[in-house]
Amino acid sequence: MDNEEDPPEPPTKRHKCSACYKQYKKKEYLVEHMKTAYHSIHQPKCVVCEKHCKSFESLREHLTGPLAKGLCSAVFSQYGCQLCLTRFDSHASLSDHRETCRLAAPVPLGTNEFPCTNIHNNFLDSSDENDADCLPRAIAMDCEMVGGGSDGSLELCARVCLVDEDENLIFHTYVKPQIPVTNYRYDITGLTEEHLQDGMPLKEVREKILQILYNGESIGKVRLDGGKARLLVGHDLAHDLDCLGMSYPDHLMRDTAKYRPLMKTNLVCYSLKYLTRTYLGYDIQTGTHNPYEDCIPVMRLYKRIRGQSHKEKGYRTLTPSDNILDMFDSWRSKELDNLTPDELYAISKSDYRCWCLDLKPRLAQA
Repeated sequence: MDNEEDPPEPPTKRHKCSACYKQYKKKEYLVEHMKTAYHSIHQPKCVVCEKHCKSFESLREHLTGPLAKGLCSAVFSQYGCQLCLTRFDSHASLSDHRETCRLAAPVPLGTNEFPCTNIHNNFLDSSDENDADCLPRAIAMDCEMVGGGSDGSLELCARVCLVDEDENLIFHTYVKPQIPVTNYRYDITGLTEEHLQDGMPLKEVREKILQILYNGESIGKVRLDGGKARLLVGHDLAHDLDCLGMSYPDHLMRDTAKYRPLMKTNLVCYSLKYLTRTYLGYDIQTGTHNPYEDCIPVMRLYKRIRGQSHKEKGYRTLTPSDNILDMFDSWRSKELDNLTPDELYAISKSDYRCWCLDLKPRLAQA
């Protein structure tokens, strides 16, 4: 009697995501993954294996973390930039790149400088009818707060600064408190009663800021789609706007605390200090906080992300009215099961708007 061994069972077929490389036993699990993963060309992607990651944090872990992917880590460690996570062909190319990627800290404005309350004329002299079709210009804003109320916990705006894309100071002023200040938070702000006693009234500060953001147009005549309105860049803008008692359209705000690729994997924001050190290569807030010093890195971070090149051939960007599930729900389950992983990826869309799209003409964004 022959004692032949049974033939080995064929390996179970795995269904692999074309973006993040996760594998599933059943095709239906892969389809469900693609519905909720929101993979797109705008996600941070490994420069070695091209794996998609949810955030730059997870990409950094993939390349340089304690549990980094072996091959990717080895390749990246040779010619990879630790700041922007780009890979180069040689040490010479990497060295040249580092000279422009690692930025120098700006010289902060001292608290003794005379408040600059004049709006830079270059931002209010545009009357070209085609201006709305041009690339949007951005303004970075930061506010410094002092404390009011019996326990000093009430946030009062005490100092405001705005800079343009070229890091030119547009507007800077101290703000006269509307109610008594009970905590100047001197160790953090460096401010005293003397700085604020001749400050600009909050209502006037709001008017000046809106005049800059809306390009000098009367607020009541601003077009509903934004018209000539500028992009507002900042870190935790909702907090600054709340303390200023003003609002601004969500689609015109670029917040480094809320931009998903810059957040932690659990969607908790990083501090501006961490983002500046990790992505720009220098330290801020080493002494008292300074709104000008904070405006510069948010503008630099915004421009660095905006400058990314994502190939969009055959790719349709989400509009506010789009529903990511509708793109899958328009297909029958059996049809989805018959699609290849690459075809499933082709109908998957991002659930956030990449800042690189700001470089497109204004009309193309509508």
